[in-house]
Amino acid sequence: MTIGQTPSDADWRRALTRFVTVIPHTRELGLEVLTVTPPVVTMRLPWCADLLGDSARGLVHGGVLTMLLDTVCGSAVLCALPAPEVCPTLDLRVDHYRPGVAGRDIFAEARVLRVTASVVFTEGTLWQEAGRPLARGIGNFVRLGPRNTPQGFAEALFAGEDDHA
Repeated sequence: MTIGQTPSDADWRRALTRFVTVIPHTRELGLEVLTVTPPVVTMRLPWCADLLGDSARGLVHGGVLTMLLDTVCGSAVLCALPAPEVCPTLDLRVDHYRPGVAGRDIFAEARVLRVTASVVFTEGTLWQEAGRPLARGIGNFVRLGPRNTPQGFAEALFAGEDDHA
């Protein structure tokens, strides 16, 4: 992809893969971007024992679910804007429906519901089994705008995308 060109879904998938690879904890946990159809992003967190919060009962730590919702919702924000900009989490509400269980990957999907001049509103869902959500998150992200986004942010996001194909 060249600068000034509208990114394809495949370009966004590679860019968001780069994004989650730069974040140390998502890289170490092997978070994978499955699909990107702006403004919707789907990810997979592969099972590993480090996700457990209750090893006696084999339950995933609630903080893992919160981190995953924050990451997938924030990723959806990036591809829903006219141009990528830094948008920190303003708030994140998580409704836990059931615990995540050991031995199963966790899937995440988020979508942008509304974009304003100052806030981006998102919604995300986590599951291990289709039709049985673990949690739902409502995330709001503050737009810092081009003036407060580091120069070259978009270029860095899409740089080296062929390395992650």
